[in-house]
Amino acid sequence: MEKIFVTQPTLAPLEEYTELLKGVWSSGIMTHNGPLVRRFEKEFCEYEKVDRMVAVVNGTVAIQMAIRALQLKGEIITTPFSFIATTSAILYEGCTPVFADIDPETFNLDPAKIEAAITPRTVAIMPVHVFGNPCDIDAIDAIAQKHHLKVIYDAAHAVGSTYDGRALLSYGDVAATSFHATKMLNTAEGGGCVARDEEVDRRLRMIRFFGYNEAKEPEIDGTNGKMTEVHAALGIANLKYLDAALADRRRKYAVYREILAARGDLRFQKLNGECNCSYFPVVFPTEEQLLKAESALLRENIVPRRYFSPSLNTYTAIVKPAPMPGSESLASRILCLPLYFGLPEETVVKIAEIVGSAGRM
Repeated sequence: MEKIFVTQPTLAPLEEYTELLKGVWSSGIMTHNGPLVRRFEKEFCEYEKVDRMVAVVNGTVAIQMAIRALQLKGEIITTPFSFIATTSAILYEGCTPVFADIDPETFNLDPAKIEAAITPRTVAIMPVHVFGNPCDIDAIDAIAQKHHLKVIYDAAHAVGSTYDGRALLSYGDVAATSFHATKMLNTAEGGGCVARDEEVDRRLRMIRFFGYNEAKEPEIDGTNGKMTEVHAALGIANLKYLDAALADRRRKYAVYREILAARGDLRFQKLNGECNCSYFPVVFPTEEQLLKAESALLRENIVPRRYFSPSLNTYTAIVKPAPMPGSESLASRILCLPLYFGLPEETVVKIAEIVGSAGRM
């Protein structure tokens, strides 16, 4: 039996992608803010109804560039429940990650825990919209304004999600997203920064190309963060299918939820706003029950993932140890089940039935 992985990329028909590549081959323009990169940025902004987006090489670089564009040096309060890139990007830019614990219901950074983590060295807050679920934006913004802090949202999962009728990417001083192959919209590898302020957007565009301004003079310290034409072409092709992919995810998410709710002892993420349902996480009462369910799935060649485990505050090789009981508890008991565009609905039902009957105490 062929393995079923936790996710697969949503891809446009190959011929639609190769048709776009013909123009690349014809022009010989492969990179350096080419016409397809500009087109991808424009069409993406139209889809998400945001004013501007800077397409870059990947989502990790997007976070790094956001920190640099906002000229941050000091402590950045962030969540321990995320992929390691959230923390490593902060460290890479010479800042210090400071963890605040999560809301165990939404899995996002708990606003009630942020203020206690603020010190005279704090310069920003970096929440994560975990699995595309909107953070408590109003509360976070209020804290940021009170303490004169910048807000960078790690919005790697957030394409297609909305909050209060607006694209989730429209919030924060900068929202840094990912177009990695596993995300709702992919360019194979890629990322983007959505800046609230035009000057920050200008700085991001300079940083993306070695710090050069429009006069081709190095104005600030930059890097090579450019998206290529080949990657932008894939983004353009895939963007046409994003609505279908979102509807498909939400339908299968509902199937999982309905079947697994009958078990009674499982918990699900509390959604805050219109989530893109890009992942289906399920929380078990104990890690032992999770491991039994995981083993039952693996025996059927079904490969779930323990997103995100372990909690980032336990990576003491790169961060100072700090207890985060909410995140650590969740990280030990959470399992993401397969969910993607090409996954048959009958397979979703099968997976849910396996989980529903496995690992009971």
